[in-house]
This record gives sequence, C-alpha cells and structure tokens, in this order.
Amino acid sequence: MRVYFYYSTHSVKSQAKAESDTIGTMKILQMNVWTGRMKGAIERFLREHDFDIICLQEAVWCDEQPAELEYFCSSVRQIQEACGLPYCTKVSNWGVKMFNGGTVMDQGNVILSRFPIVKDETKLLHGDYLDSMIFEQGDDHAYFAQKVHLNNGLTVVNYHGYWLPNPIGDEETVRCMQQVADWIKEESGPVVMCGDLNVTAESPAMRTLDFMTDLTATNKVRTTLQNIKFIKDVACDHILINDQIRANNLVVHDDLVSDHKTMSLDFDIISHDA
Repeated sequence: MRVYFYYSTHSVKSQAKAESDTIGTMKILQMNVWTGRMKGAIERFLREHDFDIICLQEAVWCDEQPAELEYFCSSVRQIQEACGLPYCTKVSNWGVKMFNGGTVMDQGNVILSRFPIVKDETKLLHGDYLDSMIFEQGDDHAYFAQKVHLNNGLTVVNYHGYWLPNPIGDEETVRCMQQVADWIKEESGPVVMCGDLNVTAESPAMRTLDFMTDLTATNKVRTTLQNIKFIKDVACDHILINDQIRANNLVVHDDLVSDHKTMSLDFDIISHDA
C-alpha cells in the first residue's frame, strides 16, 4: 500500500481564505481525470475556475521520473500547480512498472484543498495494492477511500467505486459502499462525499448512503460520461452531502477534460445556531 500524506505549496490567495474568520461559500469539484490523458485541457479547465476543494480519481504520479510521465499525461503535480490549491493528500490503488522497468507510476485518489488538512485517513475496501499491475492477466487491485478533516470543520470523503460493467453493481459493490457509509457515520459534523462511484443512483449500493443527499439523483443528472470510452448514458459520478451542508448550485461541466464530465458544487456549512 502506498499512502502519501499531504504537503503544501505557497498560495497567497489560499492562505488568506483559509485564515479568514468567516468560512463563506465553498466550491468543490468531482473529477475522474482518466489517468491524465487529456493533457493540457485539464490544466486549462482548472485555471479557468476557482475551486476550494478537488476530489480526483484515476490521478497519476511518479516520484522517481516525473518528467517522463508528464511528457505523456497530466500528473498530480501539474494538476495541483494549475488549480493553485496548497494542500494535497493521495493514496494509490495500483502501480505499474514503466520506463526502465523499475520505476513505478501510481494511480489513485487525490484530495486537494485550499484549507489545511488537520487529519487524513484511508480505508482499504477491496483487494490489495500492487506495484506491478499486469493488465493482460486481469490483475485485481486495491480500492481505497479517503477521508480528510479540514481546519474549517468540514470532512471530505473521496472514493473511486468498485467497478463492474453493469452500473447496478453486485454484492461486493454493496459491501464496499457499506464500509464507506459506516465510516461517514462516525462523523458528527458537516460531510461532503465525492467520487466516480461506478454505480447509478438506482444501485442497491447507493441505499447504504440514503442518510445523505445524493445531488446527482436529486438533480436528475442524466449522464456523467463523455461518450469517449463508453458510449452510453450513465450517471456514475456523485456528490453527496449530509444535513449540515446547504447545496446552492450543482453544475455538470461539459468541458472535454476526461472520459467523464466533471461536477462542481457551491455549498455552505449550516451553522449550529442557524
């Protein structure tokens, strides 16, 4: 298992907002980056917007030979540079040997934040981390969920769901999602969950999260796929909130930055004395 704890880069704007006495409206982005294939387009999209928190799936990084990786695709380092968010934590679901055969490229989940991360957790839901995936053999891999606590009291959960060709899923899909649901129920404060969950709102797995509001379902999002890799309408990307979050505006972005569409949410934390 490769778990990478957060680090920060300098950002005057981020520091000012993070240190403000008033939290105000925040904006979170859900984005499956498709292993950074849409190089250039991803960075342009992020520079054109102003997100406070970003949840990524299928993000890639290579600590040993970053320049070689970044020649072909957008890395986590480049994505963080483009969005300007200073705090980052990531966990690898799998690795693959590349270039000289000894260098590992990791792919996994990432949370980027304008606000300091005060606690960072990961949960293994299925499989095991492999640093030398062999796709032709159909190797299984790890499925991790992330949970971070930010200094403004918000908890953010990021999960790339257990994948099956049928977006309804199966018993293992439900088992994995139940673990995520139980993990969220440990929290007493405001929670936002993002992810390419690889299931639609009708899946039995989503019933484990019925104590939250699935904004993909309530906004009747038809599809979150770009019809590049899979030619079908499936709303498999989700943003969910608990009852301490007020959703202001959900946007499904059509910008071509992945085989998935991105989703963003403007929201507020509901104060306890509201």
